[in-house]
Amino acid sequence: MENLTHSVTLDTDKCKGCINCIKRCPTGAIRVRDGKATIMSDRCIDCGECIRLCPNYAKKAISDSITVMENYKYKVALPAPTLFGQFRSIRDVNIILTALVDMGFDDVFEVSLAAQSISDYTKQILPKLREQLQSPIISSACPVIVKLICIRYPSLLENVLKIATPVELAAIAAKQKAEKETGLKPNEIGVFMISPCPAKITASKHRIGFDNVVIDGVFSITDLYKKLFPIVEKIKSPLNLSKAGPRGLEWAFSGGEGKAMGESLFISAYGIDNVIRVLDEIDNDKLETVQFVELNACPGGCVGGCLTVENPFVARARIQRMGQLMDKEKNLSGVNEPCLSPDILSWKKEPKTGPAFRLDPNRAVAMKKLAEMEEILVALPGIDCGSCGAPSCDAHAEDMVLGKAVDIDCVFKLRERMGALFSEITKLHDYLPPPLTPNLTERADINHDGQ
Repeated sequence: MENLTHSVTLDTDKCKGCINCIKRCPTGAIRVRDGKATIMSDRCIDCGECIRLCPNYAKKAISDSITVMENYKYKVALPAPTLFGQFRSIRDVNIILTALVDMGFDDVFEVSLAAQSISDYTKQILPKLREQLQSPIISSACPVIVKLICIRYPSLLENVLKIATPVELAAIAAKQKAEKETGLKPNEIGVFMISPCPAKITASKHRIGFDNVVIDGVFSITDLYKKLFPIVEKIKSPLNLSKAGPRGLEWAFSGGEGKAMGESLFISAYGIDNVIRVLDEIDNDKLETVQFVELNACPGGCVGGCLTVENPFVARARIQRMGQLMDKEKNLSGVNEPCLSPDILSWKKEPKTGPAFRLDPNRAVAMKKLAEMEEILVALPGIDCGSCGAPSCDAHAEDMVLGKAVDIDCVFKLRERMGALFSEITKLHDYLPPPLTPNLTERADINHDGQ
């Protein structure tokens, strides 16, 4: 992959060298070597699966410190709709938006507002895109999905909806709005995303499909929740700050994007295993009748991000309740019309695909290594136990041809080697030198068996 900087990192002091993480990584990006896990940067897609299941909390996501706000004269918060489902007994979005202002932001711009505009824009361009492809269009809202496609399903990249994400549109619109209202220069205005997952943190620093950065900082919901909770509890008369309607809020959970578009022929799936199954179906041309596919790597959608604090199903119920109490659709005055042009929304470049699994840049050498890998794989047990520190026998064979592992890293191959060595030692135990053993045939047999 072209972006080799990641939010997901490893705390080696906490890592105990267990192999829980390697079994769940969807791109085989983790190995355990010398008693510690290692993350292969060129394969990591920041999905956060390793963060969820590490029993020692050795995997973590790096986000910006709240102090980065001090670098700007005017600060705008970009709350993801997932944030609104994290607080108990809160039915009004305005309470949380007011709390953000009270904690130090000068203004707020709801990502859910931008999500509504993205929904309308997608609905507008989808028929034309559908004419060009026989298989469904895949949403690009989840950066994990785009990166997964680049690594495991490069032929499906043409099916990906190549437009900016709601938070990117929100950042652009928020800064333009602040410039107009304050008269400040763009570099004096900071726009800060509040993210539910590490993938969105990475995508804000290294945008997929674009070269320019539009977000000045990213705070995790986990970190900001600790500061917001006591403020939220004290608010009795919130400001009327919300401009988004329920359509934008529902982007927080799986199915919300397709529903916001009013699309009937769409499917949605969440959880990395289910996502891979759907992508396999698309790759095998089994979903031609579906027009739009919405995929979320996290359980339940963004509400299940590993940087949230609430159960995803509880968070979804809260957000749905908030949406029911809202107007059916509020005005969209917060998103300037120029921001909705193809010049702003369309990708300027396509991400690179596939190099993470290339055995060698030279095709002839790569083919030779592939043959070696297949030969090695035949000799391996094929049970994918992970005791070698790789997630599967395939991965171990690949590591061997790349010079990153040896055959006896496999405990079964080690046992075979030890068994052969023990047999040889047993036979040598009965060997006597010529002065003590006149039987040449017996000595020859021992020597032959020893070889």
